[in-house]
Amino acid sequence: MLKKLIAFALIAIVLSSCERSKPLDANITQVSTETSTYATNNSDIEQAFTNKKSDVLVSGGGVVVKLLADDNIGAKHQKFLVKINARQTLLFAHNIDLAPRVPLQINDKITFEGEYVYNPKGGIVHWTHHDPHGQHPAGWIMLNEQKYQ
Repeated sequence: MLKKLIAFALIAIVLSSCERSKPLDANITQVSTETSTYATNNSDIEQAFTNKKSDVLVSGGGVVVKLLADDNIGAKHQKFLVKINARQTLLFAHNIDLAPRVPLQINDKITFEGEYVYNPKGGIVHWTHHDPHGQHPAGWIMLNEQKYQ
């Protein structure tokens, strides 16, 4: 375990010292975990927001910027805000009656799949869980390589 941790640390140091030959695409968010770094494309979400589209299945990634009080009316939902680019923040409504609560903290980097609903503040992502009836595509939230569904 210690050897793996040291190896990952060395890889991270080497990679962080490398120069990029060109800037990242504006639609790409860098998402890091303890063991890997990868890019997440949020262009489907950005396009849905620009075109005021709702009920769009999306995947993406971003940074948790605010934790909100749970919505306990009807099905219980964990609520939080995720910044996906310099201009757009999403409200997440994660059903904790159907999926485990995600142990989030401010500045956590997450990836996700769910359903996007337009609103002028940036949009809402829900259906970040399985469908017990199998009628809707399953969504999820990934935090530190752990999938919450």
